[in-house]
Amino acid sequence: MSEILMPRLSDTMEEGVVSSWQKKPGDTVAVGDVLVDIETDKAVMEYEAYEAGVLEKILVGEGETASIGATIAILATNGATSDAPASSAPEQKSGTEEPEPERTAEASAAPGTEAKDDAPVPAAGRDAPRSRPPSSPLARKIAKENGIDLGTLAGSGPGGRVVRADVEAALRTPASTVPESVRADALQGQGVRTDAAAEDPDTEKVPLNRFRKVTARRLAESMSTAPHIYLTRHIDMEELLAFRATLNTALAPAKVSVNDLVVKACATALREHPALNVSFTEDYLLMHKRVHVGVAVAIDDGLLVPVIRDADRKSVSQIGAETRDLAARAREKRLTAQEMSGGTFSVSNMGMLGVDAFTAVINPPEAAILAVGAIREEAVIRDGAVVPRHRMTITLSVDHRACDGATGATFLGRLAELLENPLRIVA
Repeated sequence: MSEILMPRLSDTMEEGVVSSWQKKPGDTVAVGDVLVDIETDKAVMEYEAYEAGVLEKILVGEGETASIGATIAILATNGATSDAPASSAPEQKSGTEEPEPERTAEASAAPGTEAKDDAPVPAAGRDAPRSRPPSSPLARKIAKENGIDLGTLAGSGPGGRVVRADVEAALRTPASTVPESVRADALQGQGVRTDAAAEDPDTEKVPLNRFRKVTARRLAESMSTAPHIYLTRHIDMEELLAFRATLNTALAPAKVSVNDLVVKACATALREHPALNVSFTEDYLLMHKRVHVGVAVAIDDGLLVPVIRDADRKSVSQIGAETRDLAARAREKRLTAQEMSGGTFSVSNMGMLGVDAFTAVINPPEAAILAVGAIREEAVIRDGAVVPRHRMTITLSVDHRACDGATGATFLGRLAELLENPLRIVA
């Protein structure tokens, strides 16, 4: 017998949601078979079996959350069977009958007994803090199909459990006519304000998705723990724009973007100035011997940072092709954990959005991030004459615990030199 545990699929993952089971109890499982799709804080990923056997029990049903390392299923190997309680996830039935409750901390059937909707909830389950109200699988399914937030419902099941009838009642009741006492009771346990301001009819409350929650937590941690310093340079882009045009003519139909050249220049500068290619810990600095550059990609519901590994060793065209592939799969939420971890430096480019300059928040555990603004034609004095030149503003955010200002300024100076003399980027 082997326990299948909730895996850590990303470096920021603390818990995962079972999106869908690809095997059901009784199915034969071979090594490499996809067992389950897990929704992490970054994407939905496939979890493959590492052992062969027969899937005996599912302990965490679809739509349920489990912490890293928690047992989500039992795999019988070599004909063995487990002694775990018979609490596998119930199959949905075609009728309106409420399925048996899933095995949760809020409601669990004792071994050998049948779990029912009206079963008493142990005191420990009632008092334990939880991130969402307990609910039955069918209630979650109906709520998901109809866009209902279970957190706004007052459950009529044991221990406040939300069941099918509660969701169907909500479907029949317009939001504006839900009794205030019910709305307040449902929201109070989640720390949501229930005063008049929170219930403003001109204000809509949109639940945070997992991506937004993790992004908010990590950025808040970064700003509160890493003392940021910001260094800004204005870069003359005339030579780089001409160089890019020459490259694109030679590489057609492939294309190289300005951001591809910036990433390559950053990687080259980091190789020459490894003091910025570090991570801070309380006891020592981690000096990274390889240069892995993260490229920030905006998606509909958050921000992802896929990583170009060994960017200093790759050509600009390789970086361009890899960046486009990673960005496309980031928007489709098909990136793997490895593709989003291990970065030693990041680049965030908002120039294509018309932003002239900004400061970026460091992506821990990295020590620095470069913010890239838009390219603008400006009047510049050169050799005593006013001439039009294309310029770009870049701002380096540095973790002052890991690097001092002079280290960041030296790196930024070399980066500016590379961008203004682009042949040196590929030399």
